[in-house]
Amino acid sequence: MRERIAIIGFGEAGAAFAPGLASRTTLSVYDCKTDDPVTAPGKRADLAAAGVSGADSAATALADAVGVLSLVTADQALAAATVDAPLLPRGAIWFDMNSVAPQTKRDAAAAVEAAGGRYVDVAVMAPVHPSRTGVPLLVSGPHAEEGAALLGHIGFADARVVPGDVGRASSIKMLRSVMVKGIEALTAECLLAADRAGVLDEVLASLDASPPPPAWTARADYNIERMMVHGLRRAAEMDEVVKTLDALGTGTALSRATAARHGAIGALGLLAPREGLAAKLAQLSLEDAA
Repeated sequence: MRERIAIIGFGEAGAAFAPGLASRTTLSVYDCKTDDPVTAPGKRADLAAAGVSGADSAATALADAVGVLSLVTADQALAAATVDAPLLPRGAIWFDMNSVAPQTKRDAAAAVEAAGGRYVDVAVMAPVHPSRTGVPLLVSGPHAEEGAALLGHIGFADARVVPGDVGRASSIKMLRSVMVKGIEALTAECLLAADRAGVLDEVLASLDASPPPPAWTARADYNIERMMVHGLRRAAEMDEVVKTLDALGTGTALSRATAARHGAIGALGLLAPREGLAAKLAQLSLEDAA
């Protein structure tokens, strides 16, 4: 029997997932942009390109659904859960797949559970293209096991339960994003300045000449140790980097923050770091608490 599944919000993720889901389920899709005369034509074209027809309302999309994928923009995740929760069939699973903070997911869960639905915190852990329904998912909350089973049944190939309450999966996603999105932003800050200074090729070549980075645990251990031992000297160097970027006029936000973070850790005077990443982080946590 084909399960009835609804998608609320039809952006990049919805469009990526819809074709695979439509081949295995009875799929219903609703996006509020189809209600706006300005945005409706473009959104209907997106739906048609994915081979699905949009429902005329959230109530229509959610009717008789056993599972709902919430794929709205991050700023609308809580609103979607709150507004649509009363429309959920009793016992339906609300898969909150939006990239939002753990507390936002806990607030959304409260609304869904109060209305008789079952809430599952889902973190999408990689770009949805090209993997589509093969993208890795982390699932948490009291209904995680049932949720992961349903996700697998409807075509998601890599849904893994992480034990813990609602917010556990999203914590992993949000904190990973500190690194992933931070590196992307640093790339822009570095290379915009290098291009303006006329040294882009040389900067890229110097980066390519560096040895390949080790696994993240070893890399993080090394990075933290360098900041503990050499943070003040590195902060002073980054202050000079900020002067360089100011002169070029390409932006300094991340370099200023880098100088501040190096300086703060260096000022702790932890010149004898403990062995291992966990021990170093505990050392820093103790100093922060003090």
